[in-house]
Amino acid sequence: MTVLVAGGAGYIGSHTVQELVREGFDVLVLDNLSSGRKELIGGAPFVKADLLDREALRRVFRGRRIGAVLHFASLIQVGESVADPRKYYTHNLTTSLNLFNAMLEAGTPALIFSSTAAVYGEPEEIPIPETHPARPANPYGRAKLMVEAILRDYERAHGLRSVVLRYFNAAGAAGDGTAGECHDPETHLVPNILLSALGRKPRLRVFGGDFPTPDGTAVRDYIHVTDLAAAHVLALKSLLAGGAGDVINLGTEEGRSVLEVIRTAERVTGRPIPYDLAPRRPGDVAVLLASKAKAEKALGWKPRRSSLETIVETAWNWHRKSA
Repeated sequence: MTVLVAGGAGYIGSHTVQELVREGFDVLVLDNLSSGRKELIGGAPFVKADLLDREALRRVFRGRRIGAVLHFASLIQVGESVADPRKYYTHNLTTSLNLFNAMLEAGTPALIFSSTAAVYGEPEEIPIPETHPARPANPYGRAKLMVEAILRDYERAHGLRSVVLRYFNAAGAAGDGTAGECHDPETHLVPNILLSALGRKPRLRVFGGDFPTPDGTAVRDYIHVTDLAAAHVLALKSLLAGGAGDVINLGTEEGRSVLEVIRTAERVTGRPIPYDLAPRRPGDVAVLLASKAKAEKALGWKPRRSSLETIVETAWNWHRKSA
């Protein structure tokens, strides 16, 4: 049996591919390489294909006995989704439907879906549990929530079981330096801090210094990418053992402010990281933290590498190596 990893040459997908290979799974990576990088997956078998190409998908499923799919393939920039919602509904919603329909045609019964904390919108309670109302504030989050609804309908009507994993702030890099974060453009805080320290990005801008937090900057839940990868493998094992579909947050339940991340990066790199305060961005909230209780209970998962120091150290090693 083969596990297909759609979007497996991307940031989180490539780390999960490495974890699956270590766990002995037969893996096939599918990616259109629009943002992924083939070198991140090592020697894993690879097919270049786009999820918009339904016939290419059928060929992939005809070529192997695929027993499960991990679906990472999506666009991820919130601001871009507001400016160009058609692009996001096409590439995050239509592509998912194509993939799920190919799975049904092939009889593939199990899926792990990469979702997002953006489905929650403005938080009503902190930390956020999975039962929190889902009111996404942008097309990126709305498209992800639509896919979640499709999966519930497909499980009820067609028996396609899925575990939906809602990420908070993925960060860090593989401990051996073989994979890390490399988006273009880069919009995430940790890589932008480190790229600024390396002189590869302009002076850092901190959006919002007047939040109701201890230092005035936004507080977020940062989780190491290898902890995310481990959770995907646990969720996959649960489904393959006959477990039920579910929706699970992935976070640490611990908040770190933007300034805390900057100060940690200064200690790790030994370099000053100058920054300018800028106005808050529309839709930014003061604090976003995940409840991790369900992930611990349902999957037996614990974030083991998600200290801020480990996140920054591994990311720093990656960015220096790839400079």
